[in-house]
Order: sequence, then C-alpha cells, then structure tokens
Amino acid sequence: MKTESIWQADVQQRVFRELAEAFSRPGEVRDLTNCIDGATAQRAVLITLMDGETTLADPHGQIAASDWPVLQGKRDVPETARYIAADGRRAPDFQPALGSLESPEFGATLLIEIDAVGDGPLSLELAGPGISGRGELRLEGLHSDWLERRTDWIAGFPLGVDILLSDAIRIVALPRTTRVVISVGGRLI
Repeated sequence: MKTESIWQADVQQRVFRELAEAFSRPGEVRDLTNCIDGATAQRAVLITLMDGETTLADPHGQIAASDWPVLQGKRDVPETARYIAADGRRAPDFQPALGSLESPEFGATLLIEIDAVGDGPLSLELAGPGISGRGELRLEGLHSDWLERRTDWIAGFPLGVDILLSDAIRIVALPRTTRVVISVGGRLI
C-alpha cells in the first residue's frame, strides 16, 4: 500500500512553513499545490497540525472516517476543541472556545473550507499586524454569518478565534488581530 505524500514529514514541514507565513501575513493567499499532491488544502493542514494531544471538532463532517485514526487528534465538541474543521458554505452553528484572560491562546483555530480563496464577489478590506497599510482579500463560497460571528467572537480581545480559510489548493489566515471591513459588489456591509 502506497502512503500519500501528505503523510510524509518533509511535506508536513513545507505545509507548516506555509501556515506560519499565512499567519504572519494575514490576507496573503498561500498556494499549497506543490505540497499537497492532490489532497485538499484543509486536509493537508489537518494532517500537519494534529497529534495525540490535539483536540479536533468536525461539526460539518469534513473529515473522512478513514482519516480519523491516522490524524490521532482527539475528537471533541466545537465548544472546547482547539481546532475545528468546518464547511464555510454553511452558517456556523456552534460557539467555539474563545480562551480566557489568563490563557487567550486556548481560543480555537477554525479551519474553514470555501469555494475560492483569492477570487470571488466577496471582498474584505484588511488591516492590522502583518499587513502593510490596507490589504484586500476576495472570497467565494463563505456564508456571510461567519464574518458576523467572527466579529462577536473577537470582540473581547485578546479572547477570540483565529481563522484559516481554504479552497482546494490555497489557504489564507485571518488571525483575531486582523480588522475586517466587508464589501460585496463594491458595497460596504
């Protein structure tokens, strides 16, 4: 039986470097094509981040049953999981962990899969650490409730969530420190 390349340590290291770059430069789209060998970006990220101590929720059934045993992540509910795999086309139907004032790092990281990262009718104007001036991010297939809920989830900064959006081959990060203004078809929302 041939092992997919995304399970190899050198591939996971490349994906991890792309993740680090994505979170260092919010709104900058990172293409994982050379790393993922036909897997989806969300799956490659999950394989890279999971270990026996990591908690993972899958409220929208994003993870194949055959991947759970090898991911080694502990199944959890969205309210307490450190990582949540979600379908961005659906409205969020859970309340993720936001951390505490003593430990804000325990806020969840949401791995949200959408139709297109870097293209589409939804335009986000971004500002904050890691962004020179103002940045723009275009998306397709993200249910509008995600951005509304994100505003609520990060309102008590430093509490909040970090978001990693992905399509089939690309990722982009929206850490809780990033300010977002939403525009659809040139109209601010």
